[in-house]
Amino acid sequence: MRYIKDEEFLRGDTPMTKEEVRILSLSKLDIEPNSVLLDIGAGTGSVAVQMSKLCPEGKVIAIEKEEDALELILKNKEKFHCNNLQIIKGEALEVEKHIDIIFDGIFIGGSGGNLEEIIKAYAKKLKPNGKMVFNFISLKNLSTATNTLKALDFKFTISQISVSKVKGEHQMLFANNPIFILEAWR
Repeated sequence: MRYIKDEEFLRGDTPMTKEEVRILSLSKLDIEPNSVLLDIGAGTGSVAVQMSKLCPEGKVIAIEKEEDALELILKNKEKFHCNNLQIIKGEALEVEKHIDIIFDGIFIGGSGGNLEEIIKAYAKKLKPNGKMVFNFISLKNLSTATNTLKALDFKFTISQISVSKVKGEHQMLFANNPIFILEAWR
């Protein structure tokens, strides 16, 4: 399966995990064809859609609370024919009690200010050899995540990714926000 380019996704004004960061983040989840995966704070659905294509025999659940984003996820799901992608509307902590699946991998791209609580709740839904992968632009959220994961006896690695792209007639580099990718496992 090929990786999907940014320009292929329907976007609107909803934030989206950019292509290079998406590819690196998903590679850290060690996705197999039959993986069961979760995307919390799914935004446009770019991560969930790509997960779906990487595990055609598995299952992907995307959680999103914003109405505009939910519409985009549905449209991107249809566009890319993601039959194994289930979309759940709601705040991650509110819907957690209704999810009785144990996941191979969990991606957290957005937390709505409830990062510590989300990590604690969903860590219980991760298989013993599973991984959690996070994307952060703020040091505060990175610190909250690492402190919470340490308290839960997770091991982790952190990478900082900076991507710039050439644009315009003069071929100037324009930088995207630097992103921290946190990979965690027990």
